[in-house]
Amino acid sequence: MSPKYKRVLLKLSGEALAGSRDYGIDLEIVSVIAEQVKGVHALGVQTALVVGGGNIFRGLAASEGGFDRATGDYMGMLATVINALALQDALERTGIAARTMTAIQMPQVAEPYIRRRAVRHLEKGRVVILAAGTGNPYFTTDTTAALRAVEIEAEVILKATKVDGIYTADPKRDPTATKLPRLGYLEVLNRGIEVMDNTALTLCMDNDVPIVVFDLLHKGNIERVVMGEEIGTLVSSGVK
Repeated sequence: MSPKYKRVLLKLSGEALAGSRDYGIDLEIVSVIAEQVKGVHALGVQTALVVGGGNIFRGLAASEGGFDRATGDYMGMLATVINALALQDALERTGIAARTMTAIQMPQVAEPYIRRRAVRHLEKGRVVILAAGTGNPYFTTDTTAALRAVEIEAEVILKATKVDGIYTADPKRDPTATKLPRLGYLEVLNRGIEVMDNTALTLCMDNDVPIVVFDLLHKGNIERVVMGEEIGTLVSSGVK
């Protein structure tokens, strides 16, 4: 049985890398993620990653405390580079070739993001980690994921979270909450469901890039999604 997708973009939150910590990087969690990505890579699936920086610094939260928003966002972008380098190292230790590409130039640390070069890396079987957001303030890493997915022609965005999909309410607070296996883009926008921010969601809708929201921490889930198993929640244009 062959994978459903040939090229995917995996979106990881910075908080996912923190594990149970309030701050920083849990290297065990990073190793677990690297092993999962290795499993997908072994299937021949071209894999790009976008990682947030919320485990280190959140520009929006800082701006609410009086910090200059643009400066805070640039600091957040630099935090994503720290996370990307941790993922790159973990992937390389599993034997997978990985490249970190940044939207803010820092040649001593990583390659600059150039779309054609990123695609070439993927075609050569390297995992590409796309860091530093879009290089612009006021854009989230969700928007980065949507933009990069469109640019590199990824077939799907895999949004890895700590829950196993989208629910009618917070399942931790409401025991009657039920999981929604499929949703349309407009339904997510109209109901104000927090999947990705509206800019990212609209970009996905306009370019028909489906999003799968799933539980990252369940071992083997990335492979299951790539193979076409219906776990988590699928957000796409095919649902009215």
